[in-house]
Amino acid sequence: MAVVGPTATGKSDLALDLAAALDGEVVNADSMQLYRGMDIGTAKLPLAERRGVPHHLLDVLDVTDEARVAAYQSAARAAIEQIRSRGRVPILAGGSGLYVAAVLDQLNFPGTDAAIRGELEAELAALGAPALHARLARLDPAAAAAIAPVNGRKLVRALEVIELTGGPFAAALPVGAHAEAMACVRIGLKAPRPLLHERIRLRVDRMWAAGLVDEVRGLESRGLRSGRTAPRALGYAQILRWFDGSGTEADAVEATVVATRQFARRQETWFRRDPAVQWLPFDAPDLAEQVLQRLRQATSATGSTAPR
Repeated sequence: MAVVGPTATGKSDLALDLAAALDGEVVNADSMQLYRGMDIGTAKLPLAERRGVPHHLLDVLDVTDEARVAAYQSAARAAIEQIRSRGRVPILAGGSGLYVAAVLDQLNFPGTDAAIRGELEAELAALGAPALHARLARLDPAAAAAIAPVNGRKLVRALEVIELTGGPFAAALPVGAHAEAMACVRIGLKAPRPLLHERIRLRVDRMWAAGLVDEVRGLESRGLRSGRTAPRALGYAQILRWFDGSGTEADAVEATVVATRQFARRQETWFRRDPAVQWLPFDAPDLAEQVLQRLRQATSATGSTAPR
């Protein structure tokens, strides 16, 4: 069972409801919730709000560590097998599309080469991300179309894979030609865009009120700025820019709202391209029961006796 979709649609709460109904355990599929201490800005459920449901792959990285989807793939699949071995139901929940696909679909991720990566990172520093994007567009137009011209980290990785394998950066585009690695009912939560925008605004305001600025200050003292992936997280990146003198705190709030809305659109686009996702309104009064009905139908169709 997987619960996916844009941010602020209630994936965590639904996962808890399903875990209670199915004797399940939740496996995190939010790349930024992997980080210890990144709690408020990632909307990580506090321990007291998890209703006693075991959660896996939360708080497994320091902010100085780089989140790698290949490592996550291995850890998440191992966690799922362990949950199943105990006779319980794994529920994959989160909105990081590539991370979800890495677990559920047949994706292979090439290794890395420190020398190649070092050269590409030096080029990035000297020439800027747009120059690397132009190079990627010549070598792999499909990958270039999927990666923002300002996303230096992903551009470096794509060019590294191309140099390592001599082929296209196929891992950047897993959806559309996806083949399942494990049978799984995939539920996507949807919300009308105006309402989703309102929910994102409210979420950001609540994060600020809950102490997100102090959380970022504390993580800064633990090396947040030196990390490759953690300092790019929504809210954290905007606050760090404000700390550096770019705009006001109000500007940082607004920039976080805008960036989160843009991210939600990208999430929706990603998951809409996956034909296996079954979409349901996030605010359906009988949402958990509807999901359970879908699960029963899938189980009946396959002749399986175990929830998937």
